[in-house]
Amino acid sequence: MEIFFTPKFIRDFKSLEKDLQIEVSDKIDLFRDRKNHQMLKVHKLKGILKGRCSFSVNYQYRIFLILKHQKPQYFIELAIMMCISKPLPLIPQSLL
Repeated sequence: MEIFFTPKFIRDFKSLEKDLQIEVSDKIDLFRDRKNHQMLKVHKLKGILKGRCSFSVNYQYRIFLILKHQKPQYFIELAIMMCISKPLPLIPQSLL
């Protein structure tokens, strides 16, 4: 499976604390093996993010995936979620 990182992801990743960078890297490494998708709770999104998938890094950070259908290629975007009673994603402009 090929994974490509968006420029926004790379910028956001560099601005994270070191511990969180390690956590994000670990989750992406787990994602590379399709057997781990159920454990990561990878799921398809609805609404304006239809056609994308997502999984959580922790309660505050979520990874958005854009699947290219020619072959298993994923473009990865990192998004910060608001922590309210029900988490709502802040949708990056690059995903709209």
